Order: sequence, then structure tokens, then C-alpha cells
Amino acid sequence: MEKMMIYMPIAMAILGLLYMVVKRGWVMKQDAGDGKMKEIADHIYEGALAFLNAEYKLLTFFVIGVSVALAGVAYFVETTSYLIVIAFIFGALFSAFAGNMGMKIATKTNVRTTQAARTSLPQALKVSFGGGTVMGL
Repeated sequence: MEKMMIYMPIAMAILGLLYMVVKRGWVMKQDAGDGKMKEIADHIYEGALAFLNAEYKLLTFFVIGVSVALAGVAYFVETTSYLIVIAFIFGALFSAFAGNMGMKIATKTNVRTTQAARTSLPQALKVSFGGGTVMGL
């Protein structure tokens, strides 16, 4: 039973990722509006990704600095492993990946929510919550 509990978080993470893919597919199938709406949404999308890229360039220096500090701690404190540096770097990479995916779906969801709100507020709520679900997972 204890060995099974080790695999439970991994299984739940995979299940969550699969649900996220399905929910993302549903959101992306929703109508994105007319040409002008799509054009504006594309500009917002490009701007958001440009912002993230600039932010990630700055964060790279922070991650390097903290990694060096953690390596120093691992060197001087016997009870600390060098694996803490690897764990920190992987955490930073996965956090950046999650932020990137979240920004992409958020910008794609916004225009679809706006289009859905033109005809049905309950549908707009479903679309917006669908996009939020993808970001949250």
C-alpha cells in the first residue's frame, strides 16, 4: 500500500494534464469572433508573449544567482545536498513553462469569452471558466 502511495501523485498529475488537454481543446473550438476581434486578440497574444520572454530573460539571472547561493549552502552545510540546486532549477523551469502555458490559454480564452458573451452570458461563463481551469491545472 505504501508503494502505491508514491505513485498516486504522479498518476493524479498525469490525469490532471490529460483533463487540461481536453479542456484546452474545448476552449480552442469556441468561436473567436470576427476578423477585427481576431486581429486585436493576436496583437494582445504577441504582446503578452513578448512580455513573458523579457521577464524570463531577467528571471534567468535570478535563477542563476540563487542556484549559486544554494550550491554554496550545499558546499558549506553538510546536511544539505547538491540536489537542492537541481530541484530549484527544475522548479524554475516548470514554473516558467506553466506561466507560459497559462498566458497562452488566457489570451486565447479572452476573445472567445467576449464572442460568447455577445449571444449568451452563461456560455461566456463556461468559456471563461474553461480557460481558467486550464490555467489552474
